[in-house]
Amino acid sequence: MKNTLIILAAAASLALTSCTPNSDQNQKSDNMTTLTLTQEWDKVFPLSEKVSHRKVTFVTQYDLTLAADLYEPKGAEGKLAAIAVSGPFGATKEQSSGLYAMRMAERGFVALAFDPSYTGESSGEPRRTASPDINTEDFMAAVDFLSRQPNVDAEKIGIIGICGWGGIALNAAAADTRIKATVASTMYDMTRVSGNGYYDSADSEEARHAAREALAKQRLADPSAMAGGVIDPLPDDAPQFVKDYFDYYKTERGYHARSGNSNDGWRTIGTQAYANSRFLYYINEIRSAVLVMHGEKAHSRYFGEAAYNYMVNGKAEGYNVTGKPNPNPANKQLLIIPEASHCDLYDGGYTELKGKGEPKNLIPWDTLAEFFRNNL
Repeated sequence: MKNTLIILAAAASLALTSCTPNSDQNQKSDNMTTLTLTQEWDKVFPLSEKVSHRKVTFVTQYDLTLAADLYEPKGAEGKLAAIAVSGPFGATKEQSSGLYAMRMAERGFVALAFDPSYTGESSGEPRRTASPDINTEDFMAAVDFLSRQPNVDAEKIGIIGICGWGGIALNAAAADTRIKATVASTMYDMTRVSGNGYYDSADSEEARHAAREALAKQRLADPSAMAGGVIDPLPDDAPQFVKDYFDYYKTERGYHARSGNSNDGWRTIGTQAYANSRFLYYINEIRSAVLVMHGEKAHSRYFGEAAYNYMVNGKAEGYNVTGKPNPNPANKQLLIIPEASHCDLYDGGYTELKGKGEPKNLIPWDTLAEFFRNNL
């Protein structure tokens, strides 16, 4: 069980408050935790000259205060379409989600990259724990925040979820009709992998019972124990996707001090609720536009393809339920990126390890921007 959780941590890897759009200082109201935010640039990517950046905070319906980076295109006027971004699961806004937000801001969108509840600079104790409900609310609270910005058209808001947050984004889109377009990039279905194991290898009552017993014992033995982030040192016989995670999270390519995947990972019991849930049940009822983007060579590709098929057809391999076909299938897309691995869609990938060599540029930024322009 411990090894499974370590791999999961590696793989996975908001109502508006008194925070005003013209202030990058931390704000406080009666129901808001004061956060200490890092003001200097500490991302794993350089700041684009085409965008402005500032720190903001907002609260969820659970009174958790989330820290975020707001990226805005320089020189833009009027009300703009906006995008909220989060993921991968176990990462922070200084990593992949911030890059996605910045690239979308370069292309004319107001873009918000946020740390989920209990992680990064956001509030919540105990640290690095998760909830299907709370994490879905994180996205909806980000939509609350963006809707109230004076330079945002509240009728034109989309979201991007990366890795484990791809599945959460789909769940949010199924719940919140204000979300007009969704991108799930290199997605994991966290509930499926938590309950069934990789490739559904532990999809049995016996395997789940053993896992539940182990977690029940862990709660009494040490509920605060951490499962560990990406395994380090890296074994010679590690699967290729674990090597890919190591190359992103544990080297200068993507390491960040606040990232769970880069350090001690997730609480051992932190995803217990995910293992007993299936939160993509209603994605076949999403009427708004959805783009599922995955790498051809990604070990996680089956999550995206199954979610897309269930979303459109109401049935798919790995789903134990059958629903009705989607009422609006025409605006659903599946985009497979040739030659791309799972982590290539974190930052575009590189020809050499540790982010060296030439950028492979495997993330089709202009395609994503066109998708949002056409559907927001």
